[in-house]
Amino acid sequence: MEAHQSPHLSIVIPTLDAAAGLAATLCAVAGAPFPVEVIVADGGSADATRSIAEDHGATVVAAPRGRGAQLAEGAKRASGRWLLFLHADTVPGAGWAEAVATFTADPANRDRWAVFRFALDDRGAAPRFMERAVAWRGRVLGLPYGDQGLLVGRGLYDAVGGYRSLALMEDVDLVRRLGRRRLRVLDVAAVTSAKRYRDGGYLRRPLLNLCCLGLYFLGVSPAVLARIYR
Repeated sequence: MEAHQSPHLSIVIPTLDAAAGLAATLCAVAGAPFPVEVIVADGGSADATRSIAEDHGATVVAAPRGRGAQLAEGAKRASGRWLLFLHADTVPGAGWAEAVATFTADPANRDRWAVFRFALDDRGAAPRFMERAVAWRGRVLGLPYGDQGLLVGRGLYDAVGGYRSLALMEDVDLVRRLGRRRLRVLDVAAVTSAKRYRDGGYLRRPLLNLCCLGLYFLGVSPAVLARIYR
């Protein structure tokens, strides 16, 4: 990409001690057939996260710790006409670049946003149930989370106010402002690490998420929810 050429897509990845899975994510987004800028917004990693990101050609920016603040800072530094927010342990599947190119090329999508299909890198009935539950939540409630990726044009992102520096629920806060009627689901899986489900339990973890979501809609502050979540 020539130095003066504005990137078509900026990929923003928030990180905190994400060395274990970051390389796979960065390798997956490399080699897109259009200009891509990769920004890793790091919240103060003590492991090899920063060096891994730099070795893969990403721009590393320091950000206040907290996913909302990191996403906001990464977006602030991004120069792409489209923004793709991606978790460090989420790997877009084959065909992701083509799906993004098709979506962003359609003028009708200028005021729409998109996510990938949710998938987990684990076998068995429990992860498949989780995938179906997430699909239902996105289809019926219009509430996809950040582990599906979030593709949005710079104009729409700025118009709704972008990410806020919330302690928790930063994704829900943003997608509610983007609006469910504008949401499209790309027919490509984003495969996310199932480690948190294996560690926290395929029953306990979703119940905790559901509890926090319900309390959020009842008006409990993200700061209080973050303490409950931890």
